[in-house]
Amino acid sequence: MLPQRMLRVVCVVALTLATAASAQQAPFGTAAEARAMLERVVAAVKADKAQALAMFNQGEDGCKDRDLQPFCFNGSDGTVTAATVPHVLGTDIRALKDKTSKTCGQELYHAAREGNITEVSDLLPRPGTDPPL
Repeated sequence: MLPQRMLRVVCVVALTLATAASAQQAPFGTAAEARAMLERVVAAVKADKAQALAMFNQGEDGCKDRDLQPFCFNGSDGTVTAATVPHVLGTDIRALKDKTSKTCGQELYHAAREGNITEVSDLLPRPGTDPPL
């Protein structure tokens, strides 16, 4: 079992109802793809936390796939410790608001529980399509 104060790993998921031809990759990730990424990143943190966080920050080894990307925050104080968006590093996840001013960061912080997968809906910008955070 992992220590209680271990970083909580959250995979940001954006879903779309649009479909693409089978020969093309959809522009956005699916719930199944997000869950698979989440399982990979949790395994990476358990294997070597420092290496995993560096990998997440760089978006390497499948840690950035269209609009799917993991980020980590410290469970004790909400400090973002890994993200593919550099200016988010070191900020408090609880202060994160989406484009409607919904405090989705607070929801993420409270929803993150070791061993549980929870979905939090938000309107955060999609990488490369909306204005950045």
